[in-house]
Amino acid sequence: MTYRAPVSEYQFIFDHIVDFATVLETDTFAEIDADTVQAILNEAANLTSDVIAPLDRGGDVTPATLVDGVVKTSPGFGDALTQVAEGGWIGMLADPENGGMGLPLTVATAVNEMMSGACLSLSLYPLMTQGQIEALEHHASDEIKALYLPKLISGEWCGTMNLTESGAGSDVGALRTKATRNADGSYAITGQKIFITWGDNDFSENVCHLVLARLPDGVEGTKGISLFMVPKIIPNADGSLGETNSLKVVSLEHKLGIHGSPTCVMAYEGAKGWLVGREHEGMKCMFTMMNNARLGVGVQGVGIAEAATQKALAYAEDRVQGASPIGREDGSILDHADVRRMVATMRAETFVARCLSLACGVALDLGRTEPDQQARGAFLIPITKAFSTDIGHEVAQTGVQVHGGMGYIEETGAAQYARDARITSIYEGTNGIQAMDLVGRKLMDGGDAAFAILDEIEAFAEEARAVLPRRAIAVWNAAETLREGVETMLALPMNDRFAGAVPFLRAFARVLGGHYHLKAAIAEGGEGKHSRLAAFYIKRLLPEHTALLAQARLGAADVYALSSEDLTA
Repeated sequence: MTYRAPVSEYQFIFDHIVDFATVLETDTFAEIDADTVQAILNEAANLTSDVIAPLDRGGDVTPATLVDGVVKTSPGFGDALTQVAEGGWIGMLADPENGGMGLPLTVATAVNEMMSGACLSLSLYPLMTQGQIEALEHHASDEIKALYLPKLISGEWCGTMNLTESGAGSDVGALRTKATRNADGSYAITGQKIFITWGDNDFSENVCHLVLARLPDGVEGTKGISLFMVPKIIPNADGSLGETNSLKVVSLEHKLGIHGSPTCVMAYEGAKGWLVGREHEGMKCMFTMMNNARLGVGVQGVGIAEAATQKALAYAEDRVQGASPIGREDGSILDHADVRRMVATMRAETFVARCLSLACGVALDLGRTEPDQQARGAFLIPITKAFSTDIGHEVAQTGVQVHGGMGYIEETGAAQYARDARITSIYEGTNGIQAMDLVGRKLMDGGDAAFAILDEIEAFAEEARAVLPRRAIAVWNAAETLREGVETMLALPMNDRFAGAVPFLRAFARVLGGHYHLKAAIAEGGEGKHSRLAAFYIKRLLPEHTALLAQARLGAADVYALSSEDLTA
């Protein structure tokens, strides 16, 4: 059984949960209608289900390799990614003036989820290039835009992001890569970067690296960092390829999962690069694309959760073991209460993560012209990234459990999801960093963005009481408890907030989940599969917010009361 893209679920969420119609009503997307969006989703579903998903297992067992300094990608990846490029999918978000589709971020989010669910290793390739396109559109010179954007958008060339170094992970400002000015206006880049996703391949004409480095007069920390375009092959003015640049792949990382994605250690030895943005403002350029990048990583968690749920459900429906406790002669292990609970939890959590990512997409789309929506999107980003990737990991682990002993056997494929999902909670800012961002910078408005969301949740719950009173009251009460939690966090010193940041973020996601499930149930009139799933979530999972908020309020004193000696066995 292979992954099938859940197109009908996207449409249901667009129509009933996130109010996607408001995006299509804006001047920005006036030329795109609902029928066009549906056609795009259907075409993406065909590509991901029929072309990309069959490559997932092969990428795991026949990973990318480095042979004589050349990266050899997994069988079939090059051909599939050529189809991705030819279909215009790499340029989904790019400006049409440069050859892009100019689609709403919400639609691109759904497509990127499909690609992640079909094959996470492969999906990272277009995602990296999409991020580079965005950075160049906002900050590059006209010359760089004219030279690089058409090739990146067409998929002839691909892009990477070079931030991390062995001594500078989350602390990007500690990087040691150096840049010096050349007489011709270019720069010489020297240093080593690690964890470079799709740092090289054997099918793209060129690989274009965005590299963070420090100029001699750059101050210490993030304020002294600049951003440079450093291509594998230096292009001529007409876009044709010239001489090979002074850079190389040193090695490929040996990873827990995503084996089909070549994660490279890159060395730059006086490589020629060109400044993107202004000198010493590299982090400003990177933060332009950070919201979309973190949303993109959150969506990877949703994709893995969907794929793992599909596989677990198919296995549970087919596997017969023991007598059916509900008396079905042709019963399977799905008849057992605990197995049914596990699969229902997987589906309910995946639904929340998907709604969250699409709601975030809608807010960022509307935020192009509406400051309130921009603030909402910024607030939802850390929740989306952290919760969705945590759920991807948890759902994949539960999928292994549903399979029982067979889940621990690689041939079933359940274990691959668990391994592949693990990295998503780490990169683009660990989930702990996302939580600290939520209780720190995202509450610097005095809680305005948070309270606006809670106002909407409570207002909808009030309306829903006429149809589903018990579920509506439960969601309203949860929102009110969360409101008190926000007020408490605002009153705490920052480090006390940080100590409770992770449970606070999870509590916020729990309450948002109750809201999304309630909206789904109301859309069905209280009867239907979404209504039954909503009852399960609101009764069994939503109550977790109370304990999570109790943890969030504790502050840091009990954490620091423990010494390293106390933590030693």
